[in-house]
Amino acid sequence: MARDAEDRAEPEFDWSWTEEEIDWVPPAVDSTKPSVARMYDYYLGGKDNFAVDREAAESVARAVPATRLVAMANRQFLVNAVRAMSEAGVRQFIDLGTGIPTSPNVHEIARDYHPDARVVYVDYDPVVLVHNRALLSKHKGVVTIMQDLRQPSAVLSDPALQGLIDFSEPVGLLCIAVLHFVGLDLAPEIMTQYRKVMMPGSYLAVSAASFEGLPLSTVRELESIYSGSNANLVFRTQSQIEQLFEGFELLDPGLTLVTRWRTEGEGGEGATCGVGRKL
Repeated sequence: MARDAEDRAEPEFDWSWTEEEIDWVPPAVDSTKPSVARMYDYYLGGKDNFAVDREAAESVARAVPATRLVAMANRQFLVNAVRAMSEAGVRQFIDLGTGIPTSPNVHEIARDYHPDARVVYVDYDPVVLVHNRALLSKHKGVVTIMQDLRQPSAVLSDPALQGLIDFSEPVGLLCIAVLHFVGLDLAPEIMTQYRKVMMPGSYLAVSAASFEGLPLSTVRELESIYSGSNANLVFRTQSQIEQLFEGFELLDPGLTLVTRWRTEGEGGEGATCGVGRKL
């Protein structure tokens, strides 16, 4: 699944964008194939998506009627995880596979606790990049970089990230609804590389698609729908998700459905999450 360095490089064209240019599409964007980032934006009620994304997302919603509820709960998990990390003193965050910006975003949550909190948003989707840069360009200490999370060395060596993140201090690493687009064998190896640079007392938050509570027939239907998008959907068992937290101690309540991490929601089948502190 690794991408070539040439594929990871930012396209050399004008990224200019304004809210008024609602029909403008970056030249690098394939609007004929569903994008998982734009589908997620649609689940959350956003407007930064195309007809092809909405059609695929509606297919998912027919297979799992609670899809929008799960997406909203997943977003609330992000909020709760960043709050927990901030309360523990974390002042810098890396959000891998950040997706199209939705408020409150990581820097907004973290700066409620620490006004000087620093945040690096990471994604390789051109639409994500252009929207993040347009909306976040005026925020000092907040940057968006175009990198593939599956290439930790490229992410960690990016000059913009190195200019903000100090790995001699605790960092909060966020992998929210993104590792289910990474292969079963590859994801643990990737997380090992990120863990190596994180000092003890750093935190990791993960939410990912799981078999928990879903019939196998539904899992196969969702895999089929996403096979037509720009990323395949990979389901994991509880133990496979726990493997992603190797070297971290899970905070209470451990691994649980996204609707139940320090909240009292219902449903949430098919999406498991947790937050760990590096030992």
